[in-house]
Amino acid sequence: MATGCPANPTIDCDVSALAPDAVTIDVLAGLQLAARRLGLQLRLHGASAELQELVAFFGLRDALSVEVERQAEEGEQGLGVEEERELDDPAG
Repeated sequence: MATGCPANPTIDCDVSALAPDAVTIDVLAGLQLAARRLGLQLRLHGASAELQELVAFFGLRDALSVEVERQAEEGEQGLGVEEERELDDPAG
């Protein structure tokens, strides 16, 4: 019986206003655990560099994915295009 749910449903979460601290990491880890138990993926948008560093420090870079805004290269027009990458992806 089909439920009509996408194959890999994703929860998009804007974290740009969150403080980069242990409380935020605890909440994000809890959200990720709950999402995974439901068969969902949590994707973070707008994470500051400090928050990304904390995610890595707490060993959650494999569990949480972060979408970062791509910086326009010299001579290239910035179009606000976003690239998704894992926190441990060196290309960023």
